[in-house]
Amino acid sequence: WIGILVLYAVHKGQFNCPGGGLLHSYLLGLLLLLASIICALSALVFISMQGTISNPGPRKSLPKILYTRLLLYFPEFIWAVVGAVWVSDNSVQCEKTVINGIIGTVIASWIIIIFTIIGVVIVFDPLGGKKTFYLPDGVSRNLESSQSGQLLYNVKSSATRVWEKRIRLLCCCIVQDDDHRVAFTSIAELFRNYFSDTDLVPSDIAAGLILLHQEQDKMENCPKEPEEVLCHSPSSVVTDDLDVELENAAHYMLFAAAAYGWPYYVYTNPYTALCKLNGDCCRNRPTDSDITGSDRHNFHFGSILKITGLQYRDFIHISFHNKIYEIPFFVALDHKKEAIVVAVRGTLSFEDILTDLSADCEDLTLEEVLENGFVHKGITQAANYIYRKLINDGILNQAFTIAPEYKLVIVGHSLGGGTASILAIMLRNSFPTLRCYAFSPPGGLLSKSLADYTKHFIVSVIVGKDLVARLSMPNMEDLKRRIVRIVANCNRPKYQILLRGCWYEVFGGDPDDFPTELDGRNQDALTQPLLAEESLMVHRSPSYNALEEESHLNSPPQYPHLYLPGKIIHIVEECSSRRLCSSDMKYTARWSNETVFSSILISPKMITDHMPDVVLKALNSLSQEHGSCLSC
Repeated sequence: WIGILVLYAVHKGQFNCPGGGLLHSYLLGLLLLLASIICALSALVFISMQGTISNPGPRKSLPKILYTRLLLYFPEFIWAVVGAVWVSDNSVQCEKTVINGIIGTVIASWIIIIFTIIGVVIVFDPLGGKKTFYLPDGVSRNLESSQSGQLLYNVKSSATRVWEKRIRLLCCCIVQDDDHRVAFTSIAELFRNYFSDTDLVPSDIAAGLILLHQEQDKMENCPKEPEEVLCHSPSSVVTDDLDVELENAAHYMLFAAAAYGWPYYVYTNPYTALCKLNGDCCRNRPTDSDITGSDRHNFHFGSILKITGLQYRDFIHISFHNKIYEIPFFVALDHKKEAIVVAVRGTLSFEDILTDLSADCEDLTLEEVLENGFVHKGITQAANYIYRKLINDGILNQAFTIAPEYKLVIVGHSLGGGTASILAIMLRNSFPTLRCYAFSPPGGLLSKSLADYTKHFIVSVIVGKDLVARLSMPNMEDLKRRIVRIVANCNRPKYQILLRGCWYEVFGGDPDDFPTELDGRNQDALTQPLLAEESLMVHRSPSYNALEEESHLNSPPQYPHLYLPGKIIHIVEECSSRRLCSSDMKYTARWSNETVFSSILISPKMITDHMPDVVLKALNSLSQEHGSCLSC
């Protein structure tokens, strides 16, 4: 608005050029239109700042102003069309500065309109108030009215379709087949079940995460009993075993990282990677190894060679083929450790994300395993794909023909770590001495019986507060319950929570002591849900019912508990400064158990702790420290 006002004031008496009359009217109309929009937005901002998240009373006039702003999009669209017509008119011969200003205005108007339409399509919930018809499963089974039952079914079907359309829109750039359509429906039902019982918007969730992080930091600063896993000094045998596994993990993490190909190599070597890869792109592919999938310029394979330090002849099979439930992997000979290494790639594409999100449980049927259990559906199908390639296509037979005395080692990071773990379970009977190293695998992977079974041959490596290692549907339900409770109990406006939270995340300091509705309540009252808390829940979800006594006796959990595979090494960062740590970071490692990862921890590093370069850096640091101790 200021830019248009300046443009109009400077060129006020210069509209005598051809087309200048239309320009004069256009600028005056645009000034009035933008002034109206600014007033509407200012009113929206002011009223949105009133009340708290769970007290919307002071914001009751917000819908009227929101619809007023919506109506202003129609003249804004018309004026954008008029501006575009004026700019494209070749007969206009006004001053170049004016024309450039109008071009900028027209472009900005169209960008705002397009992003608004995209935002509405993705975010708008067509169900609206119909969400209140949701009922818990136990109630829906006892419905006396068939009409009510049909209404409930229609609302749930509509919610699933809404989520399915959103997922299709986000994945519009990939070719979609029957597998994709099945995955879209499965993921849509998962999202519908998870979000159907809450009345939270993204900014509510952001405020909840900020409050949880500060509450978590306050608890960490309080004196507490040592964790069970640290309650005794480890014996020398356990310590030696840990040091050996850390050295092996540091070595095999190179293979897991190399499976990402050129994106990882460029990410870790941003200044020199492209120059180095360009020198290798014209080389012929090795004839001794079997390469499938697209690697047009040899960038993927060149990156794998540079990261692992292996030779062309050391690779038995490399697959860059990538579809939903079918992820890239390679098989190579590791002469240093005398091992045949199967390295599985982690998440790097939309197809991989769909595999991750296919989080339904399915049975894993195995011979000679006493208790078969539940596994993550999408990751299990990916492991089945690699299993068929390794066994049916004779890839492992070929590898053991070349190196019969070598052992089999399966590695992977993230999605690759989960796939490697389930693949190791499938191959365990045929290769009893195999080992598996799963780096930052997803938390909701194996049922308890299978997780215990894998402790003999799988080692999981987790760094810090890695989010993915704690991701499971029960943990997500618990996080939702915690967000609802802490958001409903806070008496501060949302904008204050977000502003102070951003300051705290960036600059540190002491956690805010926000006043809450919990202050002053007695212990008995603390066990009862608050009215504000209930207002954010459309109906009682299984996680919400867990707040009440004996709820677990009344209804079974909606999602079975799934755990990390194998024995778990937890690497924790040691840093004197809480925010900006020095580059020579120190780490400590210890054996842990799956219960330590039964809750999602909020931290600025919950994503970065999952990255493969951070995991490799931590393992190398510990391995070098152990080597220097041995030399001393």
